[in-house]
Amino acid sequence: MSQYTQQPQFPQAPTPAAQARNGLGTAALILGIIGALSGLVPFLFWLAGILGVIALVMGLAGRGRAKRGGATNKGVALTGAILGLVSLILSVVGAVILFKAVDDAVKDLDKATSSSSAGTESSDGSAKGKNKGKNSGKGAGTSGDSGADSQTLEAGDSAVYDDKLTLTMSAPAAYTPGEYSIGHTKGNKAYKVTLVIDNAGKEKFDAALVTTEARAGEEGVKAEQIFDDKVGEVFTGTVMPGKKATVVYAFDTPADAKNLVVEVSPDFSHDASQWELKL
Repeated sequence: MSQYTQQPQFPQAPTPAAQARNGLGTAALILGIIGALSGLVPFLFWLAGILGVIALVMGLAGRGRAKRGGATNKGVALTGAILGLVSLILSVVGAVILFKAVDDAVKDLDKATSSSSAGTESSDGSAKGKNKGKNSGKGAGTSGDSGADSQTLEAGDSAVYDDKLTLTMSAPAAYTPGEYSIGHTKGNKAYKVTLVIDNAGKEKFDAALVTTEARAGEEGVKAEQIFDDKVGEVFTGTVMPGKKATVVYAFDTPADAKNLVVEVSPDFSHDASQWELKL
């Protein structure tokens, strides 16, 4: 008999499979739902915008992870990204509604104050003339602060406002949307442009109110904005005096389009400016 007893062999347990990492997609869905609901309330447009950006980024990242096999909730991630985009749109609409209401209220109050002042001084012809002159001067100043050249600009041109706010649009460049992009239609072409805001004035500028729209071709077909992991960011925060802010946009255009018209509205106190870009 052998001096050493042979030890029995036991089968090794199978290596457990890697656990699916579904956190990004789930978080994107939750934030997208909250953002979309917040966007229905105009006063919460800022919250909808913040949550929309986060949900869009996390949803696209989660969908990419699912595509690579690292997660199993591809549909959830995509839904979260879509809700994030909806939240961004609702935030812009909410901001427009809220600030338009405030602007109308201020104008009505100013009109009522002016009417009351004119009625008080109506018995004195010289005082009435003086008041009329002051009101005319104030109106001209307000129009001047918001005005810019009304002509259509070209690539590389700048829209310069009287308060020294300057918008500059680059020439369009061909762009290839990412695999998980939103806003691009197969068979269409995509182009990206760069918008630079230069605040050379003395007052800070709220960049969150900037809105951009585009039309393509002779028929002026709406050019959808493209969102992916490289383009689609929106202006946020404040541009202080002497500072600049830059954002890259991408637009989806018909394959036969020869031009792209991009319109930028800085806010309610500045007129919109247009650039006609050759493709």
